Amino acid sequence: MTLLTPAPNKEQQEYYVQRLQELKKERNAIILAHYYMRPEVQAVADYIGDSFGLSQQARDTDADVILFCGVHFMAESAKILNPDKIVLMPDERSGCPMADMVTGEGLRKLKAEHPNATVVAYVNTSAEVKAETDICCTSSNALKVIESVESDEIIWVPDKNLGHYVSQYTDKKMIIWQGYCNTHDLLTPEEVLELKREYPDAPIVVHPECRPEVVALGDYVGSTTGILKYCRESNFKDYIVATEEGVRYMLEKESPDKNFHFASRYMVCPNMKVHNVKKMVRALETMQPQIEVDPEVAAKAKRSLDAMLAVVPK
Repeated sequence: MTLLTPAPNKEQQEYYVQRLQELKKERNAIILAHYYMRPEVQAVADYIGDSFGLSQQARDTDADVILFCGVHFMAESAKILNPDKIVLMPDERSGCPMADMVTGEGLRKLKAEHPNATVVAYVNTSAEVKAETDICCTSSNALKVIESVESDEIIWVPDKNLGHYVSQYTDKKMIIWQGYCNTHDLLTPEEVLELKREYPDAPIVVHPECRPEVVALGDYVGSTTGILKYCRESNFKDYIVATEEGVRYMLEKESPDKNFHFASRYMVCPNMKVHNVKKMVRALETMQPQIEVDPEVAAKAKRSLDAMLAVVPK
């Protein structure tokens, strides 16, 4: 898979922006984009957010068409929450390796081994896995979700790093699936400490999908939205950022007078980067590719998403 195709030049970008505005009106469409998207995609989105914020927006939109710029499980969730709406992805190849690390069959087997456990699934999972789940969560609300369930035993899927982080703040027994985010799990403590030597006064902000030994170095640990808030509201000049590089767009937009030093140049999710404005225009022109979820699977999966959204209501 090609990581990045060339960004559009100024003239092309102006055309795509204008065409997107026309198509949005024609289709009564909304553009939802994750923080890891290319800058030119985020620039034209109606809403930019993390997995939880995007789920809320998908649930609450009055649009007839949702153009979802994220990875496949996110667009699936939008379809599950809006079965009567059309959900499009600019490029349906945008998958999530971590989501692929757990299957419905594997989860059913684990549930049989722990019949009294409540299944809490990170939203980075397929519809099939969500259908086997009691309640979903995101990195921004994982602990709140775990504490909201009655069971003292939790089956946690699929991210072992986020699971380890959350397990430190709860007395509940957590049975943790051994999945991980390829991008975040690459980062090593040595890379972070090398930057810390260069910028000794800079706080280290870390996403909990990173390895535990990296998370332990964080001055702030939290979701992408949490990292943005911390950097926006604190008074440091420099920040060492340990998460996917796409968040740079919003960090610099919200805090143009601050400097953001990413812990590794390899923290790029290639699956997020397959979308671009040209593909967005094509998707709204052709109304393809559409995301579909088997109705029976979707009905079961919706219960776990609704349960998550009820814990932190709008």
